[in-house]
Amino acid sequence: MPGVFNLSVDEAVQEARQAHSLGILSVILFGLPDKKDEAATGAWAEDGIVQRASRAIKRELPDLVIVGDVCLCEYMSHGHCGVVRASGPQSLGAAVAAPTANRYEIVNDASLELLARTAVSLVRAGVDVIAPSDMMDGRVGAIRKALDEAGFSHTPILSYAAKFASGFYGPFREAADSAPQFGDRRSYQMDGANLHEAMREIALDIEEGADIIMIKPAMPYLDVIAAARERFDLPLAAYQVSGEYAMIEAAARNHWIDRERVLMEALVSIRRAGASIILTYYAKQAAQLLG
Repeated sequence: MPGVFNLSVDEAVQEARQAHSLGILSVILFGLPDKKDEAATGAWAEDGIVQRASRAIKRELPDLVIVGDVCLCEYMSHGHCGVVRASGPQSLGAAVAAPTANRYEIVNDASLELLARTAVSLVRAGVDVIAPSDMMDGRVGAIRKALDEAGFSHTPILSYAAKFASGFYGPFREAADSAPQFGDRRSYQMDGANLHEAMREIALDIEEGADIIMIKPAMPYLDVIAAARERFDLPLAAYQVSGEYAMIEAAARNHWIDRERVLMEALVSIRRAGASIILTYYAKQAAQLLG
C-alpha cells in the first residue's frame, strides 16, 4: 500500500495532527501488537497499542473524534476474529497442520466476552466511537451492554453491519499480519452474492443497538450501500478498503489512469450510492483536493 505505513504512537499523533489541520474530523485506529496470543490480550490490555495511541492523540487533539476498531484478528496468534477451539478428536495443532480439514471452530460467545472487554478498554482510553468489525453473532448487543454497565451509555457504536468475505482485504492483512493461519473467514463474514442476508444482518445490528451501520468493502458493493440507504434511517458508512486503494495506486503508478481524477470519482460513487461517511486511505488527498 504505497504511502500507507504502520506508525509508532508518536508518529500516529503527528499523522492525526496533519489530518486535523486539513479539516478531517475523525480517524480510526487499528493496532499491531508486539506479541500475539490465543486470548487477544493486546486488544483489551490497558497498555495496548491502540489504548496508548488514543490517549496520546487525545492529549494533543481533544476535539478529534477517534473511532476504535474492535476485532481480535490482529491480536490472535491464529489470525481469526474470534476464539478458536479444535473440533472433533484432533488437537488445535493438527488443525494448523491440516487447515483444509474442518478441524476447528470459532467459539462465538467466548469471543463476545473479549470483544466487549476490548470496547470498554478503548473507551476508557479516550476512544469516542466503537466500531466492531468481527462479525460475531450478537456482538453489538454484548458491547452495548458492557458499555452501559461501565458507565459509557452515550458512546456510539459504528457497526460493520455488512462485512463481506472479500479478496479486497489482502493488502491490509499483509500490513497488519492478520491473515488466518488456517482456514478462512467465510464462516462468519458474509457471502458476497447474498444481498438479502446483508439486509438481515444490518437489521439485527440495529435491533441490538447500533447507532451507525457500515458496508465493507465499498465499491464492489455499491448496490448494498444503495439498498441499505433506501431501507434504513441511520447514518450509513462505507469502507473503501485496502484492495480498492491498492488497485488505484498500482494503475496510477503504471500511468494507466489519472490518480487524482480516479480517486475522487471512486469516492463520489460511494457517496452517490448513499454513504454519508466514508472510511478511506485517501482521506488526506481528498481533503486537499476539495480544498
